Amino acid sequence: MTDWEFVKDRTAADGAVWRSADGLLYKRTGGEDLRAEGEFQRLVAGLGYPVPEIVDQGSESGRRFVVERAIGDTSLHEEALADAGRDGRVGHRVISTAAAVASKLLRAQARHPLPATPWFERAAFATEVLEENPDFDVPRVHEAVEHALGRLARLPTVRGHLDYGLPNVLRAGVIDWQHHGPVPLGYDVYPALDIVAFKGGGKGYGITPEQRAAYTAALDETTVSLIGRRVSEHLGDFLFVKCFFFLALMRPTDPTRHDKHLKWQYRRALFMTGLDQYESSHTIDTGTFPTLERFTAEHR
Repeated sequence: MTDWEFVKDRTAADGAVWRSADGLLYKRTGGEDLRAEGEFQRLVAGLGYPVPEIVDQGSESGRRFVVERAIGDTSLHEEALADAGRDGRVGHRVISTAAAVASKLLRAQARHPLPATPWFERAAFATEVLEENPDFDVPRVHEAVEHALGRLARLPTVRGHLDYGLPNVLRAGVIDWQHHGPVPLGYDVYPALDIVAFKGGGKGYGITPEQRAAYTAALDETTVSLIGRRVSEHLGDFLFVKCFFFLALMRPTDPTRHDKHLKWQYRRALFMTGLDQYESSHTIDTGTFPTLERFTAEHR
């Protein structure tokens, strides 16, 4: 019988993550949604996606579980933190590894496209965003969404992660596929470095414009070889969708939590900054986003 060591509670999902004593296996527990996640992960593993191999799946004590082979102990997010703590900036190896893993995922996705299908509502949590922010449920926002979706319709639809970022990327692959769904090719990987800016600057590191450019150029080399075009021309479209994603479920229910109210207002400000830039140029420069600390100081 395998001995399991508690690692952490699962993020944005019910259940926990456990590691075997020898470090070779990870076990995730949760509800019925974990069954669908496990089945999806088995599917995409067979399609060549860089994901952990599932070796067991079932239920115990009324809970679902999935056991998968370890593909490493350290995410690129953790490597970036270590770099910044040691050298004051994220190292080249993190960026080049991120590009290499992203390219592997792009190749697997492009080899197995899906029929065109609606994807925006799920990927953006659009219903939740507009319910919590009814002043954004206006023609201006809907027109920008329609414009972005029209541009993104030029890209193949593929099986996506929906919550892709450095915390879910290890050197050997990508973990945590609970939010999977259809997306345009490139939606997962192209914004991966830009979304650091949505976190408010409190994650311990930043990404320089030069690093974002090098990462994007490496991905473009891959997409040119796959579909004959540089998908970076759609980065602004992707980031506009991310403006929705990072505003979802942010409105606080406790009126006494000033900190949560301020963070909600911060994400609303990023949404409007993104909308302004997207309307003007079809691009979004996350380097212009204020940090949460600066926003807080300006709105006291």
